[in-house]
Amino acid sequence: MVSTSAPGSAPGLDAAAGLDLQASFETLLQGAGLSAGTAHLLWLPLPMLLVLVAAVIGVLVNVWLERKISAAVQQRIGPEYAGALGVLQPLADGLKLLFKEDIIPARADGLLFTLGPVLVLIPVILSWLVVPFGQNLLISNVGVGIFLWISLSSIQPIGLLMSGYASNNKYSLLGGLRAAAQSISYEIPLALAVLAVVMMSNSLSTVDIVNQQSGAGILSWNIWRQPVGFVIFWICALAECERLPFDLPEAEEELVAGYQTEYAGMKFALFYLGSYINLVLSALLVSVLYLGGWGFPIPVEWLAGWLGQPIDAPAVQVITASVGVVMTVLKAYLLVFLAILLRWTTPRVRIDQLLDLGWKFLLPIALVNLLVTAGLKLAFPAFFGG
Repeated sequence: MVSTSAPGSAPGLDAAAGLDLQASFETLLQGAGLSAGTAHLLWLPLPMLLVLVAAVIGVLVNVWLERKISAAVQQRIGPEYAGALGVLQPLADGLKLLFKEDIIPARADGLLFTLGPVLVLIPVILSWLVVPFGQNLLISNVGVGIFLWISLSSIQPIGLLMSGYASNNKYSLLGGLRAAAQSISYEIPLALAVLAVVMMSNSLSTVDIVNQQSGAGILSWNIWRQPVGFVIFWICALAECERLPFDLPEAEEELVAGYQTEYAGMKFALFYLGSYINLVLSALLVSVLYLGGWGFPIPVEWLAGWLGQPIDAPAVQVITASVGVVMTVLKAYLLVFLAILLRWTTPRVRIDQLLDLGWKFLLPIALVNLLVTAGLKLAFPAFFGG
């Protein structure tokens, strides 16, 4: 979690405005007698470990929510025997897949067959590097963070196509081809929707984008200035995650699970792990781009006054950082809840309808939205980041 602060932050609940986890951790170790270099080396693996833990916990929560919400929608009970209210059911599923036999088809390409799930999962986990939970609560505040995510997400279809091709199965190949076609169709309007936000923020940094939305609380969120872009981004994100109604690459009724047909055990689990991690990641990025990220309507000055502390007091910074993390996660999981509801309330589209929606509707609308945003930026620079 890097301590790079973005300039120009506006008033509001600026989570962790002065909180520097890396510096605090290294100072603590140096106080225990370690050298600065050793303290830094001990810090380096911690952020990635935190990302892995957060991603896996997010998947477990998602699987449980998926089952409970789907059960509620269909007036069923859902899992309830593995732990209280079935909270241990995802762990039971993971253990079951872990101990299942790993089978590689006799005529499959063993190397590509194994690399496919890896290429699906690793880019998704790496994309968490640029997700900010606070001003300094992120791993890497790179200047092109949001486009780094887009470039990493474009690697995933290669793994899906590789898995389908290497399986030596016609259903798997069809699923892989569908995944590649679907990704290409929806990457372009998604990138154009992001570009409109970048244009208003004058930055590709995720931290700068959140700071640009913190001027007037909830009224400064990008969802009010980019409602069309928000809808386009969310539709494209669902298609990228292969969520209903866009789960054509793995449509069980048509393709016998598509590119996953020949997979078993942990290789099979990696596909679902990547899908659920990607869903949480997409919801977090929607929160960052359109819903103010860690922003909260209460100004930090008010909170410091209530506590009788200066604005840069450690207690105030810890509280604001905690509230910022809660706000980011809460917004993300509201979107996850919406995605799960959509799965159980909308029918699956056909492949031709899916491609038509991407190329004939979303792409032209995203282009028009980008041009309108550019015009509004010139006409009303105070409101559109001129």
